[in-house]
Amino acid sequence: MSNSHTHAVVTPCDAELISTACRRAAGGTLSVDGSAVCDDVAMVHLFEGDAFLLVADAAPALVVAQGTGGSSAMLEVIDTAPLQLREPVRGLIWLSGELHDVPPELQRELALEIAGEHPNERLLDIGHGWSMVRLAVESAVIASSAGASAVDVETLACAEPDLFWAFEGDWLGHLEADHADLVHQLSRRIPPAQRIGRVRPLRLDRFGITLRVEAADTDRDVRLPFSRPVTRVCDLSSALHSLALDHL
Repeated sequence: MSNSHTHAVVTPCDAELISTACRRAAGGTLSVDGSAVCDDVAMVHLFEGDAFLLVADAAPALVVAQGTGGSSAMLEVIDTAPLQLREPVRGLIWLSGELHDVPPELQRELALEIAGEHPNERLLDIGHGWSMVRLAVESAVIASSAGASAVDVETLACAEPDLFWAFEGDWLGHLEADHADLVHQLSRRIPPAQRIGRVRPLRLDRFGITLRVEAADTDRDVRLPFSRPVTRVCDLSSALHSLALDHL
């Protein structure tokens, strides 16, 4: 009989974290050819090996993309917690590659396709002061409190955002505002020596929930995995309650 064991996944992989953060992000900053000037990006949509971005028509990056094309560029995306935490940044993401323009006649068509899975009101601004550009991703790095790591571009191209990316902010806000008792029960799963401070919801995904302990002089993040990944929004509540009842 084999002695091998199957280990359950308890947290999203880095590629999925990047995909989710880009889907949730209100935007990012784009620098071209090492320029000290960074352009604001209004939307980041990852599709296979490309990142489709919205930039203002007056942005230097758009001029570069419409020129020779293929210029090296780096996009920075900040993964910000939905709640107003003392330290709201959950992670930083850097995507580097070649910047290309998207022909004007294709931008509206692409916007409609993107909106089907990534609804973003800024897509309506295309042709009204904003344009779409494409970053052909060649490298990806994600950094968090756990450290920094590079993500294989092919792996990133295949990654999907978490199933609940669009609902995470509402769920975490609801937990903190209306279910302090549940957060307290969840916090009891944290070893006593590590839960000295204010415990707040930090991240929620199909694999579990991450809590932030805001102590007097430091922050500590603790991951609480579900017994199995959740596949439907309607099952999130029962998964959280089951986790809360399963005390250490």
